[in-house]
Amino acid sequence: MTNTLDASGRPVLAKVPEVTLLFWMIKIAATTLGETGGDAVTMSWLGETTAHPVANGYLIGTGIFAAVFLFAVGLQIQARRFNPWLYWFAILASTTVGTTLADFADRSLGIGYSGGSAVLLVLLLGVLWAWKHALGTVAVSSVNTPRAEVFYWLTIMCSQTLGTAIGDWVADTRGFGYAGGMLVFGGALALVAMLQLSGKLSSTLLFWAAFILTRPLGAVLGDFLDKPLTQGGLDLSRSAATLVLLAFIVACVALFPQKPAHKAH
Repeated sequence: MTNTLDASGRPVLAKVPEVTLLFWMIKIAATTLGETGGDAVTMSWLGETTAHPVANGYLIGTGIFAAVFLFAVGLQIQARRFNPWLYWFAILASTTVGTTLADFADRSLGIGYSGGSAVLLVLLLGVLWAWKHALGTVAVSSVNTPRAEVFYWLTIMCSQTLGTAIGDWVADTRGFGYAGGMLVFGGALALVAMLQLSGKLSSTLLFWAAFILTRPLGAVLGDFLDKPLTQGGLDLSRSAATLVLLAFIVACVALFPQKPAHKAH
């Protein structure tokens, strides 16, 4: 147990959900929504992939979603106990801003998918190291103080942005395509699941590995849904796909109770 104690000596429960199959189902849906929702704003609404784009569309989209993310995290940190609606609101905000931020870095700044992935990986590892150094653990069950929550959400933000860049790098730069990318990241997640069942590696390490891998999986799945048929996608409406995914997430949160994390993952 890594939980702290309150004034009466009772464990303070984490303000993040227990990691279950439902958690991963919602997480993958949320990361997919982040891709379709982010692209709906920057590529469709702001026209970044059209003949008449709004100037600095990726930057504007990033600013919009960053404001939503900061608002959502502020609500999450102010809450006294775990609230699944607040938590998943913050996750959804992190996935959309992760999408637009990665696109801004990769395309508008010209860093490219490989360069952006390398920079973001260094940032992610740096945040995890700082979290471990400051609090002694990066287990989700320790996320029960404002300081721990700040590290947690910084890690989430970096992982969501990194996942978008890696997903694009694998699908586009490495030539795997969207279907191939889904197989790559789905297979990597299956390997992490097997390692978890074997009990040979740290559960906390495997949790973060899985958490990071769900983002590029969602990125390539989102691109598969909304990219043109000529690019290997299904050419579905970005807005419609986003609404369907949102409805699925809302239904999961409403119908299936979630408990706060109570042990290290």
